[in-house]
Amino acid sequence: MVQQIEDLLEHWLPLADDAWVLAVITHIQGSSYRKPGAMMLFHEFGQGAGILSGGCLEADLRRHAQNAMQSQQIASVTYDATDESDASYRLGCGGKVNIMLIPLLKENHDLGLVEVAKALRKRQSGFYQLPLAPAGSDARSYSAQFYSVDNAPFPTADFAKSGIFSAPEGDMLIMPLRPRFHLGIFGGGIDAQPVAAIAHSLGWQVSVFDTRTAYARTADFPHAHIVKQSLDEVEGLIAQLDCAVVMHHNLNLDAATLKAIQAYDLKYVALLGPAHRRDKVLAMADLSTDSFNGFFSAPAGLALGGELPSAIALSILAQCHGVLHGAPCSTLDGIMP
Repeated sequence: MVQQIEDLLEHWLPLADDAWVLAVITHIQGSSYRKPGAMMLFHEFGQGAGILSGGCLEADLRRHAQNAMQSQQIASVTYDATDESDASYRLGCGGKVNIMLIPLLKENHDLGLVEVAKALRKRQSGFYQLPLAPAGSDARSYSAQFYSVDNAPFPTADFAKSGIFSAPEGDMLIMPLRPRFHLGIFGGGIDAQPVAAIAHSLGWQVSVFDTRTAYARTADFPHAHIVKQSLDEVEGLIAQLDCAVVMHHNLNLDAATLKAIQAYDLKYVALLGPAHRRDKVLAMADLSTDSFNGFFSAPAGLALGGELPSAIALSILAQCHGVLHGAPCSTLDGIMP
């Protein structure tokens, strides 16, 4: 399913000469499936890329997108599920969602999405600025802008998440954008396969590192980049990683890997195996649990139960996902209205 911003853009670019509409959530009240800044693209023939709800709104949004294409005007739609007696759209969250729809036109430079795609391909983070225009505005004179982290004309520290910036020329929706997370799996055995598969389903980039001939075979990791070189030959690639799972099932290889990646600014590093094995591997690498710049998990993952590779992969990636998103391990009833 196309959901990540990079996937949306890669889906759009080959057909960029066709008619498209960008739909973006600008405001929410109460609970909603997606948050402000979530985007979806609609093609002139009705196909959609991305999601803005759990499937409740997309069919109706397609109709509004078609109208926006034909009129070349910006549209605004509000879905209000706070009235539980109204089952018009069967919204399950009980909130209120505002969505702006903007045609992509040559006159508005396709809303600057080509520049966004180029930046993300180079693994550059930045901010996408969309002015909040009233419904009926001429989309041909609309202007969106992508800013790098260094040249944004607003306080970037205020936009760790999407939000509204009030400027003299009007309110702007500011969306922080970053390249997809990059996971390094060190050890290409059978139990690494579900780790790679789940990470791919999350939209992450996956690289599998293993110099051993019988491991990390391309057929076993169809969506991953296989790395057969030694770690000192791929330092540039390791520096691009956001997170790592070390799972060679070999003390020497695991120790050498931890030693090699410890110097890099990874947000999450997981080591497979029990605590006594962790201590042995760290001692061999002359490291401690405090040696890492980010979160070090060993034994790897959350205590979710289960012992098969898929369950272990889920527990590791659930923890990793939480760390990457700065999320506390909390129950949803404590954080969702």
